[in-house]
Amino acid sequence: MDTREPVIIIRDLCKAFGSNVVLDHFDLNLYRGENLVVLGKSGSGKSVLIKCIIGLLRPDSGRIEVFGQNVPDLRYEELDQIRAKVGFLFQSNALYDSMTVRENLEFPLRRHWMHTGQKQVDELVQMVLESVGLPHTVDMMPAELSGGMRKRIALARTLILKPAIILYDEPTTGLDPITGMEIIELIREVQQQYRTSSLVITHDLKLVKLAGERIIMLIDGKCYAQGTYDEMKTSTDPKVRAFFE
Repeated sequence: MDTREPVIIIRDLCKAFGSNVVLDHFDLNLYRGENLVVLGKSGSGKSVLIKCIIGLLRPDSGRIEVFGQNVPDLRYEELDQIRAKVGFLFQSNALYDSMTVRENLEFPLRRHWMHTGQKQVDELVQMVLESVGLPHTVDMMPAELSGGMRKRIALARTLILKPAIILYDEPTTGLDPITGMEIIELIREVQQQYRTSSLVITHDLKLVKLAGERIIMLIDGKCYAQGTYDEMKTSTDPKVRAFFE
């Protein structure tokens, strides 16, 4: 039995859109301080899973416990408190084009009513920009940044609330191989520096290999298999092997 402390527990999670069953009694544990990767093909339900976790989608049935609270049962105010502890890096980055980098980073602090003086805000902005290696971009607009830089700024915006959990939605999609590797390294550095628990959904095998301490295979809507990268790669199960061929 695993004695580590789970920060997310998912049991019997079901979600369908009409006759299309996306999640079929899916189970998952995310433990404190680990990088967990959910690997699945495009359209397998990975993004649906992550949106259910933060309450953007309501599951048909099942439990999603985050810090011991069942997300589908929470009122809006309670859900907002959970979201302040759970960072979400969108696949699209979701930066505000009309705001500078500084304003984008300050927005979560104001959104969650963090009563912080301007000096502390400035220090937090500087700290997270240094964490992602972009302190010089503070007064730039998103349109002036490359795709990799926008991804880093989106991660900095997530980090500014000092979340205990970070959810990464396909963090390397659309990036060239070199920039993708930089983001993979950054995910590992963030976990070590901030001691976050990370749930990464992806179909990028390089990301799986380099950043995933444990891997869950999302196949046919279920937690089909789990283990280390080497265990999954050497599996004799044809459905698992299909990812590595």
